Amino acid sequence: MSIPPAHSETLRALFSDRHSRITILTGAGISAESGIPTFRGPEGYWSIGSKVYMPQEMATHEMFQQRPEAVWSWYLYRLGVCLQARPNPGHLALAQLEQRLGDRFILITQNIDNLHLTAGNTLARTYQIHGNINYTRCSGGACPDLLPLPQELRRQRDDSQLSQAELRLLRCPGCGDWLRPHVLWFDEYYDEAHFYLDSSVSRAHETDLLLIVGTSGATTLPNIITMTVLNAGKTIMDLNIEENAFSAPARQSEGGGFIQGSAAQLLPELLALCPGAD
Repeated sequence: MSIPPAHSETLRALFSDRHSRITILTGAGISAESGIPTFRGPEGYWSIGSKVYMPQEMATHEMFQQRPEAVWSWYLYRLGVCLQARPNPGHLALAQLEQRLGDRFILITQNIDNLHLTAGNTLARTYQIHGNINYTRCSGGACPDLLPLPQELRRQRDDSQLSQAELRLLRCPGCGDWLRPHVLWFDEYYDEAHFYLDSSVSRAHETDLLLIVGTSGATTLPNIITMTVLNAGKTIMDLNIEENAFSAPARQSEGGGFIQGSAAQLLPELLALCPGAD
């Protein structure tokens, strides 16, 4: 499906208004179109010995404390999948949209795969609210800096075994504690330092148009952002392949609604509604 004419006019007007602030909220759907399985799909499950663990069990601080090697094996396998993916037309359209809108644009993404930045979105205007799988940090907190994942670990994997040399690379160079993936786990809370909590909520209060792309509303902060924009009387457009928890708030919003279709199809159409850069 294409963007309906009424929604096209609303989007064109908001893009053209130099005072309007545009916020994009993306989730796993846009990355799935680049070949990255959704987190809760069958590819998310992981076996340790004879037991199969669900993502909600693997992606926790509790599991990391108990089985750090197993958690790292799972994340490095997922990283190998991410490394094979390339930005699709949806990612590229959002990068061009940022170029056209400049400081009026903020991208808030739940995706940890780095594809938005690879496509050309800037780090300054991209809030990675679930982290980035390409980075690590000290699990004990003694060394606060984010560290890039060592290049030696950035490869596609067919098995779950980590060598002793790889395990040594997963130790903090400052204190020797385990490094951990720079991601938000299921048993952790959003914060500003790592996951842009305050910045995202503040942005929601300033937003004139919220575009929701490829996410179904399963986590807390995206819901807070959406309801903040709705309660402020601003516009929400939900662009997704099927109806979801965000579709009703989008329809309730001023001039907003649900637009069915893929990100790779709809976002280039949306970009065409935005005037070119000066």
